Amino acid sequence: MQRIITCCLFVLSGLPTYNCFSQAGAGKPLPDTAFYYTAPDGIKIYYEVKGNGYPVVLVHGFIVNSQSWKRGKLYYDLLNAGYKVIIIDLRGNGKSDKPHDCDLYGNDAEAKDIMGIVSALHLKKYTAVGYSRGSIITARLTVLDKRLQQAVMGGMGTDFTNPQWPRRIMFYKAFSGEDVPELAATVKNVTKAGMDMGLLACMQKEQPSTPMEMLKKVKIKILVVCGDKDDDKSKAADLAALFKRSSFKVVPGDHGTAVQTQEFSDAVLQWLPR
Repeated sequence: MQRIITCCLFVLSGLPTYNCFSQAGAGKPLPDTAFYYTAPDGIKIYYEVKGNGYPVVLVHGFIVNSQSWKRGKLYYDLLNAGYKVIIIDLRGNGKSDKPHDCDLYGNDAEAKDIMGIVSALHLKKYTAVGYSRGSIITARLTVLDKRLQQAVMGGMGTDFTNPQWPRRIMFYKAFSGEDVPELAATVKNVTKAGMDMGLLACMQKEQPSTPMEMLKKVKIKILVVCGDKDDDKSKAADLAALFKRSSFKVVPGDHGTAVQTQEFSDAVLQWLPR
């Protein structure tokens, strides 16, 4: 996990907030593909929409934002293949609002933000592609949103199904200021990068879990993808085995690099509906 956080630090970008569905805000105008959705709790969520075909929602991981998808191949390959691509800054990230009340990250807030954007776009069906923590949020969509037709979960094993996942709790404690020797280097790097420790702690504290028994009841098609050097590779295969209709693919790379590869993009494109 130390390697995961270190990889994420290199692609972090902190950005300001704007208004619901506005095309411009304070400072530089937004591109005409960018919008804001205001959640029922008042939190403003930034997202971009490009393309006119079958809709695919890309769900980013921890300590990155929607723009991280533009550093890999999948975003552009989806557009070139004729899909409508929706990228979202999950609350607390990028240009979305960053509440410091941890309760505002609970009760499936992030998954519900995505569902709200899907409703705002009047989408009757869509596919979600999550990576790392984005796969954890995507797992919630598989049980909450009947409009979800297929889902991809990248860079994640079965550990998140445990609500008391020791790794999540360890990171929450470290980002909350407790002394966790195993994560001293991570905390140092996060602090040096100027990241908001309180926000990171909230995301870990309220990170959702989905029980295995619930995942076993999911009826839609699932693709699980993992890097051949990812520490979670074996557990990723276990995750795929939980679903009734699943495929499992190993691509080159570790946790930080696999999502950016051409092989990751190819695996998703070959599996998606045309």
